[in-house]
Amino acid sequence: MVMRAYKETYLNNASKNLGSMLDYAVNDCHFEGDIFLHMFVVSGLARQFERGNPKVIAGMSGVELALETIGNVTGERSVVMPSDRDYRTPEYWVGWILAQYQWYTAMGFSSILRFLPFNDILSMYPTLHEADITKFYATAEDIRMREFPGTNLKRLRNVAGLSQAQLAKGADVSLRSIQMYEQRNKDINKAQAVTLAKIARFIGCDVEDLLEA
Repeated sequence: MVMRAYKETYLNNASKNLGSMLDYAVNDCHFEGDIFLHMFVVSGLARQFERGNPKVIAGMSGVELALETIGNVTGERSVVMPSDRDYRTPEYWVGWILAQYQWYTAMGFSSILRFLPFNDILSMYPTLHEADITKFYATAEDIRMREFPGTNLKRLRNVAGLSQAQLAKGADVSLRSIQMYEQRNKDINKAQAVTLAKIARFIGCDVEDLLEA
């Protein structure tokens, strides 16, 4: 079972905020989508969003979230007036669906954007924006498995340049457990919190990045 950071009752508001943030950043402030999402991650606000910080997911508007992102990264605090649109732009949908997928998988935004960059999500808009959301989830998961075959643990261990034995020793977790998690013979989502914390600390990632959808 995926451990999600906040209740589903907050998801609609969180998704609207992320959609409005991207709409404003791209269409009013004229940032490239991928560049702005990188700024969102670097600013630290993406991590707070992932952790369900009420101020970020519900206490700020999308425009405020965009301005906070820009200010945190660039130091620029000038305000571009948001356009008064009576329709949802494709960029809004990208932010909306990204928030939905992040909540559904409990993966970090930085991890998601490695295999699903802004322009790739935007290209799905014509065919998926009116489809059932599960179709987007399935498409995204197919891409993730193609780009990063194997478990998140195996991928992150390889990125860190560690063997299974090195990880087991460094994290003080049995080698057999590491092997079984990577082979999906044991569900890493059900691992003890202390085990996940030790593995994440030694690899240099967040616990959420180890979990599987």
